[in-house]
Amino acid sequence: MAKGNETKITDELYAYMLAHNPPLDAVQRELVETTYARLPEHAGMQSAEEQGPLLAFLVRLTGARHIVEVGTFTGFSALSMAQALPADGRLIACDISEEWTAYGREAWQKAGVADRIELRIAPALNTLRAMPTEPHIDLAYLDADKGNYIPYWEELVPRMRPGGLIVTDNVLFHGEVTDPQATGAAAAIKEFNDHVGADPRMDSVLLTVSDGLTLSRKRLSSDL
Repeated sequence: MAKGNETKITDELYAYMLAHNPPLDAVQRELVETTYARLPEHAGMQSAEEQGPLLAFLVRLTGARHIVEVGTFTGFSALSMAQALPADGRLIACDISEEWTAYGREAWQKAGVADRIELRIAPALNTLRAMPTEPHIDLAYLDADKGNYIPYWEELVPRMRPGGLIVTDNVLFHGEVTDPQATGAAAAIKEFNDHVGADPRMDSVLLTVSDGLTLSRKRLSSDL
């Protein structure tokens, strides 16, 4: 086996990594802590702390102005991306929970980015299918119900501009993707990962960030 799996992420190393990344601002930190305090049984659905600065970095790196988020929960990832958008940038956040996204709405207002975020409460497939079909999305963040990852992907890819980026969370699904007998959400993620890897429209890399993160770039015509 090729060398590359020698650095194990201990608690101390994880803390070191966080300390050397951009820190969360006061609104982001409050939202993270509120989520864990008020929704302890569901807080694991929140994007990991290090993903906030990473998503903001990717927004700036790609020059994104039009973002779509599939799965918003309490709004930490949407907040992080919206803060990195230019003033006239827009983020469409897709979710089905008024209760959970209410925490996000409050945080977005406190951070001064509420005018950049349009929250659409409806099944995400309905929201995506109602969007213009031509390529117009600069960046998409996929972090919703795992059984629908492939349908979400198939709605997003044609709408991505050439060079646009899809960021997909939980692609290692707590390590269960290595189980040949995986069922449920783990099996859905395994199928999704194979689907992404075989998609000729996209260049993709799977990274061991948090619970696994895949970055997928829409190919340019010159790449084909």
